[in-house]
Amino acid sequence: MNIKLLVDGGAMKPGPALSQKLGPAGIPINKVIEKINEETSSFKGMQVPVEVEVDLKTKSFEVQVFSPPVSGLLKKEAGIQKGSGLQNKTKVGNLSIEEIISVAKRKMGSLLCKDLKSAVKTVVGSCVSLGILVESLDPVEVERLIEEGKYDQEIKEGKTETPEEKKNKMKEFFNELKDAQEKKLKIETQAKEEAEAASAASAASAAVPVAVAKTPEKAPAKTAAKAPAKAPPKK
Repeated sequence: MNIKLLVDGGAMKPGPALSQKLGPAGIPINKVIEKINEETSSFKGMQVPVEVEVDLKTKSFEVQVFSPPVSGLLKKEAGIQKGSGLQNKTKVGNLSIEEIISVAKRKMGSLLCKDLKSAVKTVVGSCVSLGILVESLDPVEVERLIEEGKYDQEIKEGKTETPEEKKNKMKEFFNELKDAQEKKLKIETQAKEEAEAASAASAASAAVPVAVAKTPEKAPAKTAAKAPAKAPPKK
């Protein structure tokens, strides 16, 4: 019996995905979880694909761990929990070409790329949707530079360690960019709130009925009373 799972690296907990299948078969669930956590301990904070192969006759099992998705590896390298929801406006990380090569080498077998250079380009492409810069540049620009051969030396040597000086410069660049993004977002948020407040005030004003002044009705003109006619003098 083969059971496919997606678990939290080093932190899997008991759940129905295993208990419903292993319980009736008499397989010790706690031992399976312990083994999975042991095998995935190097992927803490990441979702890891795992397969558990169970022999129902001997009650034995084997755990096979697969490499996390490219996006998961990139997020771990960048030290972030999730990608940017506004990748065209907000960047959430800045990775070196060495860090990209490291991810590409780990995923080489599942990317179906002909060589490391094409794998590196594929990994850089994943940075676009996550909102992660590469070498302090837009990843689309880096894809073009890879095609032109700018990083051929690093790729050929399979470099995975970023020089400390370069790392510090990239960190400084990203911190400045992050500050600028936060200031811009604050200004946009304030402008939006002011616009919404003005719109609400306008709507409230329009909802108040305007009193229409009525022209007082004119009283009918009084007719002057006629004096009674005098009786003719008696003879």
